[in-house]
Amino acid sequence: LSHDRSAKNHLDHWSTWTALVTPYDESYNVDYGAIENLLKLQDEAKNGVLLLGSTGESLALNMEEKKEILKLALSLKLSVPIMVGVGGIHLPETMAWVEYLESLSVDAYLMVTPLYAKPGMLGQEQWFSSLMNNVTRPCMLYNIPGRTGCPLNPQVVKALSEHPRFWAVKEASGSINDFQNYRFAAPEISFYSGDDALMPHFAIAGSKGLVSVASNVWPKETNRYVQLCIKQTTQGIWPTWKIASDSLFTTSNPVPVKALLHHKQLIKTPFVRFPLSHLDLDSRAKLLTAEEMVATWWNHLVQ
Repeated sequence: LSHDRSAKNHLDHWSTWTALVTPYDESYNVDYGAIENLLKLQDEAKNGVLLLGSTGESLALNMEEKKEILKLALSLKLSVPIMVGVGGIHLPETMAWVEYLESLSVDAYLMVTPLYAKPGMLGQEQWFSSLMNNVTRPCMLYNIPGRTGCPLNPQVVKALSEHPRFWAVKEASGSINDFQNYRFAAPEISFYSGDDALMPHFAIAGSKGLVSVASNVWPKETNRYVQLCIKQTTQGIWPTWKIASDSLFTTSNPVPVKALLHHKQLIKTPFVRFPLSHLDLDSRAKLLTAEEMVATWWNHLVQ
């Protein structure tokens, strides 16, 4: 138990986690060179890295690609921790995935509520406990009902709160009330915002940090934004970060963030894999405005 507490405390030192994109080349193959460059930028910014989450299009990757991405990331010997997405609907298949992850030196897991099936309280509790009983690393449970079709039940958070692997909750429903309900259900668990724009409000409500999309394109800037939110010294943050965050969700994530990464020449293409399409973003105007606003904010901050 002391080892579990130590691992959780270590992870809580990282207030900003980047839900890393998976870049593709012109043939829609995974661009491993671009991934390496993006990982180095996150390491330089001191952001924890989440690999193979929804922003990383994990459902569009085959098993060989997922393993190669993890192999690459771990080979870089980053100074920041690596968390890996764990999702699905078929428990034996998901169990096999975490069994493989247990053979690697990753630091944590992000476990999302099962997709599509809309399980109730007992189904959710049994799903998460089955997974957590078979791992040795801290686990962050993930509430994202807009993608899964089902919210994480606060009573499940309460029931699992004493599990030695249960470290944190990522709340991405867009609701401060939901965030508070989880905190009241399990006050000893760490809570993270999954919504860049709401981080100032979540910080006031007790958030430990942010699992971010914005930090893909603004690694150091987002890290500083999160620190200021946690310190509740947010003067000058609004509306810059609200506009910047909203620009990344004008269509399905990660379409906008990849478009901006491509504009900044950090990845070769803005491509996403079907059923997403980069053509669903009909204009980059809001992204370019956001880029200018964040640059102005940052330059003012560092002067």
